[in-house]
Amino acid sequence: MESKWKKTEQDGYTLIVNEGGQTLGIAKDSKVHILTVDGYAFKDFLGTGELVPYEDWRLSYEERAKDLADRISIEDIAGLMLYSAHQLIPAKGPMAAAFGGTYQGKSYEESGAQPWELTDQQKEFIVKDKVRHVLIMKLESTEVAVRWNNQIQALAENSGFGIPANNSSDPRHGAGVAAEYMGITGEPISKWANGIGLSATFDPAVVKEFGEIASAEYRALGITTALSPQIDLATEPRWMRFADTFGEHTQMTVDMAKAYCDGFQTTEGTEDGWGKDSVNTMVKHFPGGGMCEAGRDAHYAYGKYAVYPGNNFEEHLKPFTQGAFALDGKTGEASAVMPYYTISSGMDKKYGENVGNSYNKYLIQDLLRKELGYDGVVCTDWGITHDIGEAEETFAGKCWGVEHMTEAERHLKALEAGVDQFGGNNNVAPVIEAYRMSCEKYGEEETDVRFRKSAYRLLLNIFRTGLFENPYLNLEESVNTVGCPAFKEKGYQSQLKSVTLLKNKNNVLPLKEGIKVYIPDRYIKSYLDFMSHPTGDQAIAPAGKKFASEYFTVVDTPQEADAALCFVESPISVGYDPDDRKAGGSGYVPITLQYRPYQAQSARTPSIAGGDPLEEFTDRSYRGKWNTAANEKDLDNVIEMKKQMGDKPVITVVTLKNPMVMAELEPYTDALVVEYGVSPQAVLDIITGRFVPCGLLPIQIPVDMETVENQKEDVAFDMVCYEDEEGHTYDFGYGMDFEGVIADERLGRYTRHDIEG
Repeated sequence: MESKWKKTEQDGYTLIVNEGGQTLGIAKDSKVHILTVDGYAFKDFLGTGELVPYEDWRLSYEERAKDLADRISIEDIAGLMLYSAHQLIPAKGPMAAAFGGTYQGKSYEESGAQPWELTDQQKEFIVKDKVRHVLIMKLESTEVAVRWNNQIQALAENSGFGIPANNSSDPRHGAGVAAEYMGITGEPISKWANGIGLSATFDPAVVKEFGEIASAEYRALGITTALSPQIDLATEPRWMRFADTFGEHTQMTVDMAKAYCDGFQTTEGTEDGWGKDSVNTMVKHFPGGGMCEAGRDAHYAYGKYAVYPGNNFEEHLKPFTQGAFALDGKTGEASAVMPYYTISSGMDKKYGENVGNSYNKYLIQDLLRKELGYDGVVCTDWGITHDIGEAEETFAGKCWGVEHMTEAERHLKALEAGVDQFGGNNNVAPVIEAYRMSCEKYGEEETDVRFRKSAYRLLLNIFRTGLFENPYLNLEESVNTVGCPAFKEKGYQSQLKSVTLLKNKNNVLPLKEGIKVYIPDRYIKSYLDFMSHPTGDQAIAPAGKKFASEYFTVVDTPQEADAALCFVESPISVGYDPDDRKAGGSGYVPITLQYRPYQAQSARTPSIAGGDPLEEFTDRSYRGKWNTAANEKDLDNVIEMKKQMGDKPVITVVTLKNPMVMAELEPYTDALVVEYGVSPQAVLDIITGRFVPCGLLPIQIPVDMETVENQKEDVAFDMVCYEDEEGHTYDFGYGMDFEGVIADERLGRYTRHDIEG
């Protein structure tokens, strides 16, 4: 029979184009040979010389995944169940100690290795531990991403059954200068508004466009799974992950979740929506993580409990049931789900367990799997099987509720709950041990069926994205895709659309370009950062100061200036103080959303939830305790500028990471602009009128901290909102342009009445 395929040599791999069929990529010098069947080319992963179902790209993804899941060994399945720790590519710099690796036993700097070479650890976990899910954090450049991807795929292709690497990423399109992942990322990816910023547009079409563009850039970097979107309802204003959500409005979050997942997962022109352009989405965090008690986050032992004082558990399921599990596009539902670290306190009505969500059989097996009918991948959040740290604030393992178990016992308990995959674990040993323990408990046959069910789900997501056919990247195509001008412009437009003008007294905005402005520096006292390390006191120049010279004449004193421009951040605080513990207290203090010292006189007592192996008490109340924002000086700057400038205007730009008490700040500023993590240029384009502000508040701004303490963690829109000196109430949906308060069709799309009934 006449051959229906042709091959061309690429940089490090061979491309095989089947006439009217799938395009194959195969590494140069690969042990995998090509079979010709009915004139078409297929990869002979098994080396048998015969085509088996999983090698046949003409069959359905489901048939192929089932065939391979039935073939592979338990060791291979255990490897599939692992999701690597964060990878730095290359493994260099100040974070290498925590997330790094070695090259032939040496550090990157000592080794002379190329930046795209695989680390010793990456080679080991691909070959020995059979890991196929790799979490990428740092990428030095697009070229490094392409060459590293092609190396790791070649290694995977020549290992075992040839299962490709399913590389993934946390969100990496953040625009702000302090964006969590972009701060250490080198590829020139397009920059977009973050979750709450996208919600400020009140337009799901912007999110859909983001998904389509971001997925194209992800695929060009070799990334086929997005550990996003974060669709928790942000009903607790103090939560440190508030800014990455779509807010607390249920229908808005539902619509944004659909748009995001459809944009990422859909390959146009295919029967079921899946294909070479698709990126799996892993929605998080089931069953919602936005109701952590008093805003304390479950990355830390002091924040392990989610509470439901408003009995509003069901509302938090809707972004999943009505959004991510009910997509408008052909792919139907998000391909994976991540439970949060939290113990959903008192929510296990069947078994009565207070354990982390990934260990909770009621939440995963009974609710998610059986009642809600979700059959995609369930992957734990990172590090839940690892041991806890020495203190409540230590950033370590997060095995909440099962601290007394061994690592292997924790893996088994999560498997019993219905989990398929373990985030942040490169080591196959505890999974193999969990398999052995399961065989003793349930029998080998039942355990084998259970493991192969997870293998099927995991393999299905790899087949759907076309990785078995061609996991290799063309450098020129990738360079032309990642951060191309059209994508960057779309991202920048999303930033502009998110910026929200709250106050414009006497129409001081827009400012005339070229005038003299004074921009005070900031001072931030030391606080515990994300990794629970003290930041040290910081004196910093705002990022906006550097870029302001492109718009204004930046002067050295307020007296010279025509206007003062203050760049500030919403109050920074942590709800746990090791010094308080050392002084004989419980360690628990209020998370404050105001700058000045705050005493929590109306805080809940006793706490709803508590109890920890590191503590001899269960009441985590902090009533009567004090806390002060680390960046209290931000408020001082605004007040001082009002004093110094006299009748000349003071404009304040707030990077809003959480709702905050504006009563301290608003009276001292003539114009008040909030942004949710965008570039300084976007803010300056708004201030100068190059772009008319159109963002709307996707949140409530509380009148004071008492309303924050009295609101219920699981209930949306239950705060009294602040009213400014102009008579404007800073509530959901409020925003201004240069003509006044915005009143357009978006306000009919999403209102508080949707929530309040």
